[in-house]
Amino acid sequence: MPAQIIQANETPFEKIEIDPVTLEVIENALRNARIEMDATLVRTAMSPGIREQGDAFPLIADHKGRMIVGQFGSYIGPFLEGYEGTVEDGDMIFLSDPYSVGGAISHCNDWLVLLPVFKDGRLIAYTSMFGHQSDIGGMVPGSMPIHATEIFQEGVRIPPVKIWKKGEYNEDLIKLVMHQSRMPDWCKADLNALIASCRVAANRVVEMAERFGDDIFVSATNLLLDRNYRAMQQLIESSIGETPVSFEDYICDDGMGFGPYKIKCTMWKENGRVVLDFDGTDPQSQASINMLLNENMMRMFFGIYMIMVFDPQILFNDGYYPLIDIRIPEGSLLKPRFPAALSGRTHVLGRLFDIMGGLLGQKTPEFLNAAGFSSSPHLFYAGHDKAGKWFQLFQIGFGGIPGRPMGDGPDGHSLFPGFTNVPNEFLERYFPLEIVKYETVADSGGAGLHRGGNGINMVYRFYEPGVIAIHDDRWFVPPWGVNGGLPGKRAKKILTKADGTQIVVGNKLEDYPVEAGDELQFITWGGGGWGDPLERDPALVLKEIGQGLVTETGALDYGVVIKDGAVDETATQALREKMRTERGEVEVFNFGPDIETLRKNCLEETGLPAPKQPMWRHADIAEAAE
Repeated sequence: MPAQIIQANETPFEKIEIDPVTLEVIENALRNARIEMDATLVRTAMSPGIREQGDAFPLIADHKGRMIVGQFGSYIGPFLEGYEGTVEDGDMIFLSDPYSVGGAISHCNDWLVLLPVFKDGRLIAYTSMFGHQSDIGGMVPGSMPIHATEIFQEGVRIPPVKIWKKGEYNEDLIKLVMHQSRMPDWCKADLNALIASCRVAANRVVEMAERFGDDIFVSATNLLLDRNYRAMQQLIESSIGETPVSFEDYICDDGMGFGPYKIKCTMWKENGRVVLDFDGTDPQSQASINMLLNENMMRMFFGIYMIMVFDPQILFNDGYYPLIDIRIPEGSLLKPRFPAALSGRTHVLGRLFDIMGGLLGQKTPEFLNAAGFSSSPHLFYAGHDKAGKWFQLFQIGFGGIPGRPMGDGPDGHSLFPGFTNVPNEFLERYFPLEIVKYETVADSGGAGLHRGGNGINMVYRFYEPGVIAIHDDRWFVPPWGVNGGLPGKRAKKILTKADGTQIVVGNKLEDYPVEAGDELQFITWGGGGWGDPLERDPALVLKEIGQGLVTETGALDYGVVIKDGAVDETATQALREKMRTERGEVEVFNFGPDIETLRKNCLEETGLPAPKQPMWRHADIAEAAE
């Protein structure tokens, strides 16, 4: 039964013709309101993940629940269809259960607030914000257990409930929820920040409607949606073919010794719409690397990728969603059945962007991106300090962004452009650790005409005994290069004990004990290269050697010979001619070794045993293929 919208004034909005200047003013006012939501959040939240890194996502939607500005696409329409309750003036809805909103939030750490905006008795818009909470209870600090086999082990799971009902605050509910967290002060401050952000945006929406009139405001939002539809329609017509193209990539492992897990997508155009069909994706994992992929979220990912590659001036919103058909098999890694664990879904999330790059560029290779979005590395460190006070760090790390048609991939950057790093001074001030080293890893970005971004080596020295957990990927299957570019280097984690003993630890690690004086090298992957590396300017390679981004040995991948601190022109020309002859024609994709070769060489190359082939029951495979 769909939600019942209670309005004191049910007069329909009237369609109004709007001049371009008014539309431009309203569009930019909405953009600014979204920016103000972010600013309010980071000034109010307490946890490093939100306050310092910006792990939160705003949304302003029209009165039908369609996103006008935001980041993750609107879940509101499907949510209202399944919400058995009323939506009234003075209400605010609070939730964290991915299964209750079809994966619009992808794990229980993401707390979401939804505020219906009423004006003069009519529902005129929605504002919403969700952010990653650092701890929501569960079996491990940080509430993202790698070894979880069901969602009940991952912390408090909040169904859609009213945190405000007709203007009255449900304080008992908040007390109950905060009681589950190891960091209730952070959680409560972050929740209040989400609420404040939604209220700020709601105020701005009402101000716009008061200035221009309700009917003009609503008509403007309709025009923005329609404009986006028409722009995407043209992109699809010019960029997507009717002949199906497929691409597949892999999640390296599940943290329980099994992998890799395949994600496959086939794309084609049918009756003017894009079809993205994930048939052929592996069945769901027994561990927590599953992602309950919301169809609207995938539409949003696809649209952002299309817009950023082909026409960055377009303001993306939900207007183009009818043009995209998403098909995800039930019981697969991307549509697991309840109560499958979801907390480690970040690796799938990153890999989807690599897959879209591989799909969209096959018709037009000049627009291809290499691989390198790949994952979102996490580190957790928790314990008690000398005073007996509990400390708990959750930090998002950065890898190498792929080489692109327009230039090199950024070194050590986040999957999400809006994320920022936690300042080292902040970490050392509030946690018992020291950042010994924070630098790019030379040669980790794949060689190419446009180099893949280098990964990061961040070395932590722990001052107190405790436990750490690591969530990362791309340690087994490397990020691939395109148009002649080489794959990027893989991730690696090395723990040096206080006595000097070195241990290569897994990239998915949980509750691992550390002692005072231990050091962790947190090394992330590099992005794949774009284009023929033998075409890169040798002077630029030399410059990057001086900057510590490439080594003299790494320069040989570009066919560049360095002698006495300068480019040896004669030797470089000879080497490049030799390499071209031996290599032959460049391939569109360079995936590096195949899976079986990677397994065979895994221990020698990575210091870790190769993951075992996942095993599924025949029924699982059959159900996932349906």
